[in-house]
Amino acid sequence: MKTLVILAHPNIEDSRVNQRWKQQLLQYTDEITIHEIYKEYPNWNIDVLKEQKLIEAHNNIIFQFPLYWYSYPPLLKKWFDDVFTHGWAYGSKGDKLKGKKLGIAMSIGDKKENYLSTGSVTFTVDEVIAPFKASAVHVGATTLPYFAVFGASFQASDENINQSAKDYIKYIFQYK
Repeated sequence: MKTLVILAHPNIEDSRVNQRWKQQLLQYTDEITIHEIYKEYPNWNIDVLKEQKLIEAHNNIIFQFPLYWYSYPPLLKKWFDDVFTHGWAYGSKGDKLKGKKLGIAMSIGDKKENYLSTGSVTFTVDEVIAPFKASAVHVGATTLPYFAVFGASFQASDENINQSAKDYIKYIFQYK
């Protein structure tokens, strides 16, 4: 079964990392479905049933986005709020996500060493993404380890970004 990548970047044309990752993903369209929610929903009117059917058709879902103020981009947060409904994603009759694998692929603007308890952020990436992991547990899904590239805003070289795109594909196929 194909992997669904929900790409949530509000300005992908200006993104070195997410744009390069998308280019790499496009080479695997037989195995990977790319769903760009900022292009799909420019006025933020999410078609909940369409999104739920898309998720139901995939066992592995990867959320790809730039880390924004230690969280998701705003449309992705709205997407979660709208799509993960009671009676579908959770609740006594909501089990459509049970057993699915959910992962995160993030571009992070800052340096990796800043995401240590002793770094300038003082939180690890795992601590920053705790709400995502808690949501996955709540809906009965399995949380995959995150995939990230650090220094995306200013430090990552083209060589590092190209390598991260190859590593991203390996990450996806590792958990297929």
